[in-house]
Amino acid sequence: MATSGSATFNLEISEVVEEAFERCGLQSKTGYDMETARRSLNLLSLEWANRGLNFWTVEQGTTTASDSTSTITLPADTVDLIQYWIRDGSGTTQSDLPLSRFSVSQYSTIPNKLTEGRPVNLYIDKQRAAPVVYLWPTPDKDYTFVYQRIRRIEDTGVVGSNDPDVPARFLPALVSGLAYLISQKYPEAFVRSPELKAEYEFQWDLAQSEDRDRASVHFVPGGYS
Repeated sequence: MATSGSATFNLEISEVVEEAFERCGLQSKTGYDMETARRSLNLLSLEWANRGLNFWTVEQGTTTASDSTSTITLPADTVDLIQYWIRDGSGTTQSDLPLSRFSVSQYSTIPNKLTEGRPVNLYIDKQRAAPVVYLWPTPDKDYTFVYQRIRRIEDTGVVGSNDPDVPARFLPALVSGLAYLISQKYPEAFVRSPELKAEYEFQWDLAQSEDRDRASVHFVPGGYS
């Protein structure tokens, strides 16, 4: 018997919700069921950002570090930066200098934050609207700020019209996590919560281990002094 010849299986958001309700021994029957599941999926994506680096959300960006301007506002959906450089010149004369990251206490002790030169340090202020980078010294001319950022996982959107913003290998963890959260909301499913929680953590560890095994270095945001 021949195989399918395809490897494109995926789940739409509505199918993720349906599978999660089934694992709770429930059926999604009302618009409220779909809405509460959508809300839980968005909260789950924020929890995943807090758990550490999700490699599929890493993107490289560049922007100008302007002369005599110490601050750079990052895209609003930036969770954190994992690598950063100051680029000077272009073509065969281009040079990239890695930056060292200050903590808030280290940055606050700099006596003159307006000193100008080629930046060698940065401090990231994670403001509510968008993270802001403070460079030190303040650029003495225009440079290029190059960075790798972790972006937020995209919102669930309208149930039934979107695919989840996760690789296929994370679908078991996504379904398991949603099932656990749903079980916390419905009294008739609460008895299943411990089992669903354990399955969620198991599936999460499997998916994250697969991500880490492919890299020689694993960056964890927040792991700096």
